[in-house]
Amino acid sequence: MELSSDPVVATLDMSQVKSKEDDEPFDIDADYESLPPHVSVATHMTAGAVAGILEHTVMYPVDSVKTRMQSLQPEPNAQYKSVYQALKKIIQTEGALRPLRGLNITMMGAGPAHAIYFACYERVKRSLSDVIQNGGNSHVANGLAGSVATVLHDAVMNPAEVVKQRMQMYNSPYRGLWDCVQTVTRTEGVGAFYRSYSTQLTMNIPFQAVHFMIYELMQEQLNPHRHYHPGSHIVSGAAAGALSAAITTPLDVCKTLLNTQENVALSSVNVSGQLSGMANTFRTVYRLGGLAAFFKGAQARIIYQMPSTAIAWSVYEFFKYFLTKQHLEYEAGPRSMK
Repeated sequence: MELSSDPVVATLDMSQVKSKEDDEPFDIDADYESLPPHVSVATHMTAGAVAGILEHTVMYPVDSVKTRMQSLQPEPNAQYKSVYQALKKIIQTEGALRPLRGLNITMMGAGPAHAIYFACYERVKRSLSDVIQNGGNSHVANGLAGSVATVLHDAVMNPAEVVKQRMQMYNSPYRGLWDCVQTVTRTEGVGAFYRSYSTQLTMNIPFQAVHFMIYELMQEQLNPHRHYHPGSHIVSGAAAGALSAAITTPLDVCKTLLNTQENVALSSVNVSGQLSGMANTFRTVYRLGGLAAFFKGAQARIIYQMPSTAIAWSVYEFFKYFLTKQHLEYEAGPRSMK
């Protein structure tokens, strides 16, 4: 099969499409980038939910490896040298489905969390851009919009993260999703599901701010006219995910320790009860492994985030393009009959 070397760029023919109110042509770049003005919040949420679920499911086995590689005092049978070696060993010793343990709760959380996330990002970005840049693209607006969206996203996703990571750990004592939820609630209280929320926000707000700014910056360079261009969305998303993941790995290690409450590691530094508090967690991680401990699992985190964010952005941008095209064709239909 012969492949063309020309880039794939999808544009919409706007020559015959007029707006309802002033008979002026639609601006396709503006319409595509933020969706038509009439589109409901539900449209943003639908596109975001699909993107979020795919983002988390496709690379989920690597996420399982990342959680284990961030263990500060792993058991001898759970010590890994690389992502590939870890996946191979887990499948050989624990079964082919073991890397997928906890996927169900991740999907349950990712759908609504990303629906809120993308809908909030689009609306806040548009409002702030109007104020800061008179409707033009503003990196400050992109970063602030990503930060606001993250606060809402993490409020939904944090409990799912706690359950997911506890089920991913080696020799996890939980039989399944509901056993984990019930056991944690009974032994540690409902607050355990939000014990890492402040750390998660401290990690994800800079992560998402950098992520969105890098994505939008690369789009300006690779796709300045903001057409639907799959290649540019994939490259921009992958680069944004990789850089953001690398920068925030130390905070992710702390979040993992708060979520898993790794008993062997905590007992070795005489931490009794449940570990809590970001500052206390930072001290504990340092006591357990020094500065190097803050970068445990960095390779797996970057390998996970690059394709995950590429998938999320490419799927989301496709939905934006598809829904915009449907709207414009609908608008053009009645007029073509006149």
